[in-house]
Formats: sequence, structure tokens, C-alpha cells
Amino acid sequence: MKLSKVVPWGRSLNEYSEMFLLSENDLNGKILGCGDGPACFNAQVSRNGGNVISADPIYQFSTGEIRSRIDEVYPQIMEQMSKNKDDYVWKSIRSVEELGKVRLDAMKLFLADYEQGKKSGRYIMRHCRSCHFRILNLIWPCVLIIYFYIANM
Repeated sequence: MKLSKVVPWGRSLNEYSEMFLLSENDLNGKILGCGDGPACFNAQVSRNGGNVISADPIYQFSTGEIRSRIDEVYPQIMEQMSKNKDDYVWKSIRSVEELGKVRLDAMKLFLADYEQGKKSGRYIMRHCRSCHFRILNLIWPCVLIIYFYIANM
């Protein structure tokens, strides 16, 4: 994978919870996040005592490399979002500017947690198709898929 082909765009715990209708019970389970990229979901759930493993090929890169890529593409993403803002439903996030802030804040939280999370095994460099976890419950089919898994496979 080439980092130059990646467009990082992180989401927060709040966005994941709304997108996948996650309950407190779900968040207290063991979660495998596939394709999480620079989302702060793992950091936020882990900080609250949850158990999350995030698998993504982007985790082969360093904090500095991911930060540089975010800095490089963020203005381009925001420009495209502004041009296409009428194609989106602005409900829980009310504007392009708010979206940019929410996503940038999420990616900053991810970057602050990334090194420690890698050391503790919460961020693993893997394509989801190569993750070997028994699947207990599929929450929602989506580009970004979260699986619940059973430990000690």
C-alpha cells in the first residue's frame, strides 16, 4: 500500500455510535474495527475502559507519516466537500465547516493515541480480509465495518 493513495478521514465515537446504532452494551463488548484508518473510535472507547482492536493497512505507517498525509489532503477534501455540499444531508453535522472540525479533531485524537495503541496491540496493520477472528455479530454492512469478536481464537 502506498500512503500517497490513502485519503485519511477519521470519525469519532459519536459518529460510529450513530452510524452503527451502538448501545452501551455493544461498547462494553470486544470490538474489531476494520478499516478504521485515523478514526478516534478506538482511542475514545479504550479510554472509557472498552476493548477495541482496529485493523487497517495504514497502520504500517508512522504517526508522522500519517499526520503529513492528513495535512496534505485535508484542504483538498474540504474544497471538494464545499463544492459538493448540496449533495449531503446536513443533520447531526450542520455544515462543511463543522464536518471539517469534527473530522480533524477525530484524527488529532487518533494521532495522539496511535503510538501507545500500537504498542498495546490495539492498532494492527492488517487488511480486514486477513483478520482471523470468529465473528459473533455483524453490526451493519458498510464501507467501514465493525465486527464483534470472541477473544482467545
